[in-house]
Amino acid sequence: MSSKKIVIIDDEPDIQYTIKEICLHGGWEPIIAQNARLGYELCKKHGANLAIVDYHMPDWDGLTTVKKIREIDSVISILVLTVDERQEIAEKFIAVGTTDFAIKPIRYPDLISRIKVNLRINEMQQKYIEDKQQVFIEKGIGPATLSIICDYLKEQKEGLTIDEISKALNLAYQTVHRYIQYLTEQKYIEIVPIYGQMGRPKNKYMLSSKVV
Repeated sequence: MSSKKIVIIDDEPDIQYTIKEICLHGGWEPIIAQNARLGYELCKKHGANLAIVDYHMPDWDGLTTVKKIREIDSVISILVLTVDERQEIAEKFIAVGTTDFAIKPIRYPDLISRIKVNLRINEMQQKYIEDKQQVFIEKGIGPATLSIICDYLKEQKEGLTIDEISKALNLAYQTVHRYIQYLTEQKYIEIVPIYGQMGRPKNKYMLSSKVV
């Protein structure tokens, strides 16, 4: 069986069975959840590649379920099943992290093609994360330190020198310099030159407005 895991979150046994059979036919591993809370826990436990979420469920509805799953997994694809085709509903789901939609009643050719597309999206997302982590390793950049520096810069209303950032965060000047250089290369930093002083002008740095 394929290692691709699909969590099916739906309170209707007939829908569970139908999607399970489609998954088995496609060579994927179905994991059934009879309610949203269980589905959330199963996504957390199994590290699934795709969650198929019904819109209308007791307890948590589909919108809440998607939001909860997305909080614990930024990579998983989330496919929402709904009978409601209104654009405003779709916008609400997209805002909380939905990847795609499938309209009920379920049509086998449509659902299996959507599952394939969303598993491919999951693969691409995973590769992007892995590649990004490899860049961190190659450049000596640690995500935790990067987050600390970025969070601090987000709070500032004006540019700061590397020395000022270093003293505020109690990090070595050389460390802050390396991270600021990385952020500058990624175009996440705006450079503000300081003129009117003796010697070469120093630079102040602030997060780009695109990031903030």
